[in-house]
This record gives sequence, C-alpha cells and structure tokens, in this order.
Amino acid sequence: MKKLNEAAADRLPDFIKKYFPGGSMLQVAYYVFFLATGGIIGYFLSSHFTRKDGEGILAEARKKEKEILDEANDNAQKELEKARKRAKEIKDKEQSLRKQTEREAAKRRQELEKLEALLNSRIEKVDARADNLEKKADLLRDRESELDKLHQQQQEVIEQQKKELERVAGLTPEQAREQLMKKLEDELSYEIALKVNEAEQRIKSGCDKKSREILANAIQRCSTDHSTDPIVTVVELPSEEMKGRIIGREGRNIRAFENLTGVDVIIDDTPEAVVLSSFDPIKREVARVTLETLTLDGRIHPAKIEEMYEKAQKEVNLRIKEAGEQTMLALGIQSIHNELVEIVGRLNFRTSYGQNVLQHSIEVANLAGNLAAEIGADIQLARRAGLLHDIGKVIESDEGNHAKLGADFARKYQESAKIVNAIAAHHEDVPFETPEAVLIAAADAISASRRGARSESLDAYIKRLEELETIARGFNGVSSAYAIQAGREIRVMVSPEEVDDVLAPKLCRDIVKKIENDMEYPGQVKVVLIRETRSVEVAH
Repeated sequence: MKKLNEAAADRLPDFIKKYFPGGSMLQVAYYVFFLATGGIIGYFLSSHFTRKDGEGILAEARKKEKEILDEANDNAQKELEKARKRAKEIKDKEQSLRKQTEREAAKRRQELEKLEALLNSRIEKVDARADNLEKKADLLRDRESELDKLHQQQQEVIEQQKKELERVAGLTPEQAREQLMKKLEDELSYEIALKVNEAEQRIKSGCDKKSREILANAIQRCSTDHSTDPIVTVVELPSEEMKGRIIGREGRNIRAFENLTGVDVIIDDTPEAVVLSSFDPIKREVARVTLETLTLDGRIHPAKIEEMYEKAQKEVNLRIKEAGEQTMLALGIQSIHNELVEIVGRLNFRTSYGQNVLQHSIEVANLAGNLAAEIGADIQLARRAGLLHDIGKVIESDEGNHAKLGADFARKYQESAKIVNAIAAHHEDVPFETPEAVLIAAADAISASRRGARSESLDAYIKRLEELETIARGFNGVSSAYAIQAGREIRVMVSPEEVDDVLAPKLCRDIVKKIENDMEYPGQVKVVLIRETRSVEVAH
C-alpha cells in the first residue's frame, strides 16, 4: 500500500507537488473534495443572501414608489383644487365685469339719448334762426334797393348843384380845386416850415441825447493814458569824459555816428547827457540803443559804431515784432498776416501831432469795439479795423494818402472787404459800406480830439483859426465869424435881413460841408450860427 501511494505520488503533476509537498494521492483527493464542497456551499449561501438582499431592495423600492405615487396624487389633488378655485374666481370676475359693462352701457345709452334730445332741440333752434335770418336778409335787400334809389337821387341832386355852382362861379371843378390848393399852400407854407424845424430839432435833440449816452458808455470803458512823444531823446552817460570819446579825434566818431544812424547828436553843457534829435522815431530809437551799447562797452570808433549799429537794428526790429504780437494778444485779434503784425509794431515808433500812433490805434480799436457792443454791431470786426486803420502811416509811398495806402496794403494781405472799406473810409474819402466803418471814423475822431492827445505848432494853430473864419465869412449873409475853443468851435453871425429862420439851418450845414472839404484838422469843429433881430427907436 505504501508502495502504491508512492507510485501514485510519483505520477502527480508538478504543481500539486509544489503546493502539496509530501502529500499522497488520497490526501490530494480529500483536499479537492473539501474545496469543491466549500465552493458549492458558498455559492448557495451567496445566492441565498443575494436573493434576500434583492427582495429587500425591491420591497423598499416598491415602498418608495408607493410613497411617491401617493405624494403625486396628493399634489395633483391640491393643484386640481387650486385650478377649480381659480376657475371659480375667474368666472365670478367675468360675471361682475359683465354686469359692470352692462351698467356702463346702459348709462352711456341714457347719456346718448340725452345728447340726441339736446341736439334735436338745438337743430330746431338753428332752423328757427335760419328762418329769421332769411327774413332779415330779404328785408335788407329791400332796404338796399331803397338806398340805391336814394343814392341815385342824391347823385342827381349833386350834379345839378355842381352845374349851378359852375354857372354862378364861372369856373370848372379843376380850376376851383387848383385855386383852393394854391390858397391853402400859401397859408400853410410858413406853418409847414415851422413844423419841419420843430421836428428837426426834436429829432436832433433825441439823437444827440442817445449818441451822447452811447459815446459816454464807450469812452467810460476805455481809459488810455496820453502823452506827447518828443522828437528828441536824452541819453545818459556814465561820466563827462565819455562826451570826448563820442566826439572822437577831430570829430570823426560823431560824424560817423550821425552819417550811419541819420540822427543829429547834440552835445551841450548838460552834465553827463547827450541829446539825439530826429523826426523818425525808429532811427532815433536805433541810435539810442547804439549809443547806450557803445557807452557800456567803452570802445568808440567808426568800426565799433557800425558793429553796434547792426546789433541795435536787429534788437529794434525784434522789439517791433514783439510790440505787434503783444498788441494782437491784448485785443484778442487772431489769424493776421505776419507782415501786418510787424507794421502794427512799427506804429509804436510813429507819431501824429505828437500822439503815438500805436496807442492811438489801440484806443480806436477799444472805442470801436465798445461802440459796436452798444449798437449791436460786429465787435471783433470793429476792433480789427480800428487797429489797422492807420497802418498806411508807416508805408513809405507817394501814391495817395495814408487811408488809401492802408486799404491797399490790407487788401494785399487778404483782409476782408469790410476791413478794407473801414480803413479807406475812416477820413470819409470813400463812402461807408458797413456800420463798423462809421464806428471806426467816429472812434478815430474821439481819440484824436481828446484833450491833450495831440498838439500842433503855433503857426499851424493860428493858420487853422484864420482858415475857419475865412471860410465862414465867404458865405452870403454872414456878417462876422469868430473861432473859439482852440479852433474846435466857430461862432457865425448872420444878417437877419438876408437870412431868415428857415434858411439859417441850411446855411449852417453848408458852412460845415465847406470846412470838411477844404480843411484838415484834428478832432471836430462845431459851427454855431446866430441870427439876432434888434429893433431900436429913439424917443425925442
């Protein structure tokens, strides 16, 4: 037996030997049996427990399904109840709205019936009035026919009366009308002249008052200091010894300086000062800068004078441009040609009757702008034209006066036609085309006639007074004339036998026109014509 087991053990596979070392065939068979039995038992146990768990899960699922179905049924019942309640509410509202609509319809029906009755009554009244109007129209037509008959009878009576008057007077209606009009004209001519004079005086007084208010407001807002520019410049020297250097050996330095600058150098007994004299302010300013630079440097000879003169010219030209730019900035004027800016700067070195032309132009620009604001004109246009109105004074030419030259120059640099006309017409050489041109002329006259703004020589002053009196005495009926108020007013006495009250205003205007056409004067001249009648009797 033992041998059989060993023989059987030799025949066992290798893997059994590996896992059952020293085991016999019988033992292996036991092991296999036990394993198979355990697997079968485990399978049945697993199936039993799995079936039991599945039944529990199924029962739980059925329970949950029932709960869900019960809950869904409850919710459905609740929603159904809510829907029934809503349907009932809607039905109740519908019934109430139907009742309300029926009530409103009945009410509207009653109102329409009332309106219909009212309209019917008014239609009846209108028909009655129409009948009355037709009756009145028939009555008026009857009366019109009667009036036509009466008018025809009246015309026949008037024609008979006219014929009778023509027969009695021996005149036709046209002749009678001419005689009557002539008589009325003769009687009313004097009264008409008086009414015309009264109207003129009333209009003049009103215009004068309004113009004085406008001018006063404009001048009040424009305050400019006036100072007469001299024709000489005093240059202070660091020492008295500097005068000898300026003169130079045998006067060569002073001759070179005068020939180069075009000004006269006056060296007198005034301590530590020399005087530069010239009617050209630009030359005088260049000479002043040159001389001051030379005195600071200390080296004075002809070559140095030429060098400093060139530097002074550049410096003065720069000042001219800066003066023009500052003026444009102060007045708020933009988009202007560079050449015009430089010309405006050169106005600072020009004078008219001792008045600085640039200051005068700035004042005219401000006055014109203020006047334009008062009357509702173009303020910027008035300021621009006021600043440029005298640019012709710095243009060296023999063709025309400064107004024409300035207008041509402004036109050359694309200024507008209104600006050109204002420049050309500011002395009334050409007609005014815009209100701004009139304002420029008025502002120019105000600035020039301001007391202390301008000055003139004694000879020119006396000559102007004599001219005024001569012009006034040249008219028929003038007995005497006297210039007063420094030539700003002239009193004209007329003979009452030759000039009556009707001709006096016309004679005064003729004198004014003659003065404007034949004379040049700063500011304005007031003409006062006086007519006086005296009756003198002597008792013996």
